Amino acid sequence: MIVILKPGATDEQIDHVIERVEQLGYSAHLSRGSYRTIIGVIGDEESLRSEPLQALPGVADVIPVLPPYKLVSREGHAESSVVQVGSVPVGGGSLGMIAGPCAVESEERMVRIARRVRQAGANILRGGAFKPRTSPYSFQGLGKQGLEFLRTAGDEVGMPVVTEVTDPRLVEVVDEYSDMLQVGARNMQNFVLLREVGQTAKPVLLKRGMSATVTEWLMSAEYIASQGNSKIVLCERGIRGFDSATRNVFDVAAIPLARQLTHLPVIADPSHATGRPDLIPACALAALAAGADGVHVEVHDMPEEARSDGAQALVPEQYEELFGQMARIAELMGREIPAAGV
Repeated sequence: MIVILKPGATDEQIDHVIERVEQLGYSAHLSRGSYRTIIGVIGDEESLRSEPLQALPGVADVIPVLPPYKLVSREGHAESSVVQVGSVPVGGGSLGMIAGPCAVESEERMVRIARRVRQAGANILRGGAFKPRTSPYSFQGLGKQGLEFLRTAGDEVGMPVVTEVTDPRLVEVVDEYSDMLQVGARNMQNFVLLREVGQTAKPVLLKRGMSATVTEWLMSAEYIASQGNSKIVLCERGIRGFDSATRNVFDVAAIPLARQLTHLPVIADPSHATGRPDLIPACALAALAAGADGVHVEVHDMPEEARSDGAQALVPEQYEELFGQMARIAELMGREIPAAGV
């Protein structure tokens, strides 16, 4: 950690900072420059973070040298991690291609959509049984029955399934029926929920919060990893902006940035990022070109009848066309799309 002193810091203030650092059990290295004086603090940086050194007189700033997310940082784990979802590897050159409806609506429809996305090439099936909606009057999902329908569809077509868990009290039942637990954007900083999913053995899909920085996103992953579960896949799904032309702002730069900072796989969700079927293909291809480890797309066979987010869903024919384009980009990037199977 580096303590930067104010230009007018007195010798007495500098000595006081050094004294305080040494009282805490750390070594201090003073460096006086022409324009700036700094003190290097040597020791366990993690335990020092809680000490209010910036409150000391004469201190301008305190800068950590190491990132606060130790477990998910690439600095501590240089090799890219591969997360196994059922029999589908995600990361390390293998792409997780997630597709399915926003919400599970019926067993028949779920199986029908599953067959179409599997035929197109998708290898992980999605569907929401518990839906956190902005309005309390919107469709909230079928609950446990929705989980049963999703599991049936996944088994029917031989695909692992991912679904969102919205409450710590639901972790056990969602864990029972799914191959991957999703923590949605609204719950990215629900730290109780993060700890609960961190105690499961299932992989976790962690979506970026609507107003979250990349550091905050990685810190949420650290919450999960700190409980013993490092099988985490990050998902960039757009952040809130001021322009209403799209549902969110697709932060494509966050994909290569996150892949530099963490060893965890990073995928993209252009459906939520744009909210517009006409923009999903371009953003999906851009995500893969930027190095994403997979793409998450909402697909519905009758969007006009969908009970949740039908306006942003692709129909199966559109997804088939898009998948062919994504497969060509993957080949150019030296990536592979493993076949589905559980």
